[in-house]
Amino acid sequence: MKLYGIQYPYNLRDIMRDKTRTETVIDAVRMRIASGSLGKGERLPSIRRLAQQHGFSPSTIAEAYERLVADGTVHARPGSGYFVSGGRSSAPVPGMRRDHAVDPFWVSRQALEADPAIMQPGCGWLPESWMPLTALRQSLRVVSRDEGVLLTGYGSARGPLPLRQLLARRWAEDQLFVTPEQILLTGSGTQAVDLVCRLMLSPGDTVLVDDPCYFNFRALLAVHRVKVMGVPCKADGPDLASFAALLRQEAPRVYLTNSGLQNPVGSTLTLRKAHEWLSLAKAHALTIIEDDIFADFAPRPFASLAPLDGLARVIRIGSFSKTLSASLRCGYVAACPEIIERLGELQIATGFAGVSPVAAEIVRQVLTGGSYRRHMEALHRRLAKARREGAAQLASIGITPVVMPEGGFSLWCKMPEDCDVTDLARRALEEGLVLAPGAVFSVSGEATNFMRFNVTQMTEHRLIGHLAALMGRDAPVG
Repeated sequence: MKLYGIQYPYNLRDIMRDKTRTETVIDAVRMRIASGSLGKGERLPSIRRLAQQHGFSPSTIAEAYERLVADGTVHARPGSGYFVSGGRSSAPVPGMRRDHAVDPFWVSRQALEADPAIMQPGCGWLPESWMPLTALRQSLRVVSRDEGVLLTGYGSARGPLPLRQLLARRWAEDQLFVTPEQILLTGSGTQAVDLVCRLMLSPGDTVLVDDPCYFNFRALLAVHRVKVMGVPCKADGPDLASFAALLRQEAPRVYLTNSGLQNPVGSTLTLRKAHEWLSLAKAHALTIIEDDIFADFAPRPFASLAPLDGLARVIRIGSFSKTLSASLRCGYVAACPEIIERLGELQIATGFAGVSPVAAEIVRQVLTGGSYRRHMEALHRRLAKARREGAAQLASIGITPVVMPEGGFSLWCKMPEDCDVTDLARRALEEGLVLAPGAVFSVSGEATNFMRFNVTQMTEHRLIGHLAALMGRDAPVG
């Protein structure tokens, strides 16, 4: 028989007479290393893949790998897998934590570095098969035939004018009226937030965020060394009483938020609350950074702060990574002309150029064609079905969505009272399953019994049974 690429001169039953399954896997790994077929620094197969190939349970493979880690034969890199020790890749990356600490970087670190084959219901993006691949390929072909400086030049400081003009026309449909000069294109939505923070904040300033909020907001604000305070997020937006109290007590400079299809809760802002929110912001000279990244996932228009405010106190940021492609690093900022002018200078100082002209043109090509609207209409229907089915699957093992969102792909869920969510996420990772525990989203620390699930990453038929087993529950029947 063959196990782990090693041809044994006897069958599995002979091996199992003297060795446990775990010991058999350990023996096979050591033989491959000794024979030179696994060199220093090389990656071992993922737990899930090896278990599927040889009919062992993931826990058996995980136990074998951990024993090999314990004796120094291999080393683990969280989210990346297991590697043969002694090579260059065994050296720790500066600043990278080697343990499974649950912090605002946790989900990103695991999902971005994980084997693409493992289940990732905790990640924050759509699977490849849900993206408009045909439109992207067509646009790539068009762009590749360009005979000018598009393929070689830096591009303009504010980003290509045609895409800025297109965004201005699209936003006018939602009653946000801006000129192309009020739009700055950036390398990503995260870069857009970073530029605004560089411009408006100093270390020690107070910044408000939703609680819970997108975990990378917390990570980014930590880099700027500001004081971060959370405003409880409800089904219709922020808790305005808590917001007003923090305005009086903390005198914050900025509020960073998703106003529609809030991440992770999925709540939708009401028009009444939007007006009250803006009135309080104006009274206290507060600037609101409104992340617009999930706008296209809403099947109908929702209350947005930027059109109501006219970009007086609101700065709109966003990108196309969720609906088009994360590979096309293209974000934007919309603000009053004075702020855009200063952000443009800051972008030149810190990166010389912002968005790639190639990425911007591909985005423009896709958005201009009618295929994008058809794609989003089909995606809305597909997501609605996935949310219903995902909620039902989770409910079958005692996991309850707090809000049923009107759009998007996330469900913010209350976990059973006896479930240690952080421990569950750690153990799930060892079994080849990336989850998003509530602790990474919460400033106050009050979301430890919650978890965010991506319904588009829950189509694997074994997922719910696997999750139930990790929680110590019976798998649902059927």
